Amino acid sequence: MEELGPKVIGYKLLRKRKDGSLGPLFINKTLCIEAGITYKAEAHKTKGFAFRPGWHICREPVAPHLSNRGREWYKVEFDLMDTITRPESQGGVWYLGSTMKVLEKVEL
Repeated sequence: MEELGPKVIGYKLLRKRKDGSLGPLFINKTLCIEAGITYKAEAHKTKGFAFRPGWHICREPVAPHLSNRGREWYKVEFDLMDTITRPESQGGVWYLGSTMKVLEKVEL
């Protein structure tokens, strides 16, 4: 697999389904994400969302604009593609990763 940037540690808020599986919050919601597996980012244009290909990852387990209900924070390792500066009300800096691997659940 081609790596586009350095390995970085960050945090990802994932949806926890009733069956216990994990998935993305909004884009490509049917994907099942398992810990320890490296997932390559895919580009999915989704109505109502800005087109920003790559895994959206936070530098801390904080996203004030999102509810934690039915969701859990995970520590992830990823290949850095880009950094996006967002308002503090949206968590500040977002990383875009070309790959992502879930390492462990974060207990807040």
